[in-house]
Amino acid sequence: MRLINILVICALVLAASLVYKIKFDSTLQAARVAKLHNELRHERDAIAVLRAEWARLDTPGRIQGLAGRHLALQPIKPTQFDDFSDLPARPPAAPPGSDPISAMLERGGPAITGSVPAPPAKR
Repeated sequence: MRLINILVICALVLAASLVYKIKFDSTLQAARVAKLHNELRHERDAIAVLRAEWARLDTPGRIQGLAGRHLALQPIKPTQFDDFSDLPARPPAAPPGSDPISAMLERGGPAITGSVPAPPAKR
């Protein structure tokens, strides 16, 4: 009887130590999760600040002011534009048999590939 009592006490001590270890590990994991949440919030705040700064830097008025100060641009003259009639002619269309993909499409019929099984043969 004494041996059984000693074994039960050893089992209880072992179980208590395992419970303590699990609790300690879960506390460490909770602290790690909280730290990651804080880092994530910090990064999101930094992204929001960078987006606001980009929106401020990307405004057309600011860019136009910088271009006026730093570039020697001249105003657009109406003579710089041309009519559509002065565009070069469109290149001639390729003959119908020169494009292998269009030839396959014109033939029609089911496309047989490695991923689509061939249709059953007609009897």
